[in-house]
Amino acid sequence: MDFAKMRRIMVDSQIRPNDVTDPEIVSAFLRTPREAFVPKSAQSIAYAECEIETSEGRSLWTPRDIGKMIKSLDPQPNDIALVIGAGAGYETAILSHLCETVIALEEDEDLVDELTAKLASLDYDRAVAVQGDLREGLADQAPFDIILVCGLIEQAPEAWFSQLAEGGRLGAPVVAGRDLGRARIWTKAGETVSYREVFDCCPPGLAGFEKPKSFVF
Repeated sequence: MDFAKMRRIMVDSQIRPNDVTDPEIVSAFLRTPREAFVPKSAQSIAYAECEIETSEGRSLWTPRDIGKMIKSLDPQPNDIALVIGAGAGYETAILSHLCETVIALEEDEDLVDELTAKLASLDYDRAVAVQGDLREGLADQAPFDIILVCGLIEQAPEAWFSQLAEGGRLGAPVVAGRDLGRARIWTKAGETVSYREVFDCCPPGLAGFEKPKSFVF
């Protein structure tokens, strides 16, 4: 299979037409081998317009959704980024072309080891994988200019907001109804964190971020 050709087709048919035209972001997608971040059995559909499960509870989003989310986070060359629920590491790899440093946070030790080996084999020297509690973020490495959450959530923990730098952006898809989600970008300004909703999407969920169930008579 000609993965380079498939990558160009993905960018031309799924990334650029969805208002993701920044040359640096487009270049990051063209330089990142998506096929390396999916199971071998799924490599033939690596560039299709679909989500792909990479391990239990972790999936790649559609190229359109991750492209629009990264554009909305407005990555800058000097940014320090944290990827929560990094999974196979595709989003981490994309951001490593756009930011100074990217930290991929995962809970499972084996997944962290796999991700470390993959990033090294592909020469992503601006990215590192770390094990930790997703809900707690990574306070000892904060503050972050960008925090990207790789899965649909109902509620973002307060710990994440406290780890944003001044002007920092946190991006996550949030449940907005049955089978409906919206990508939300929070921005920190002084003591205030405000958000805006940027596009509709409904990627696979990230377990552990549900709202507490309220009691109903």
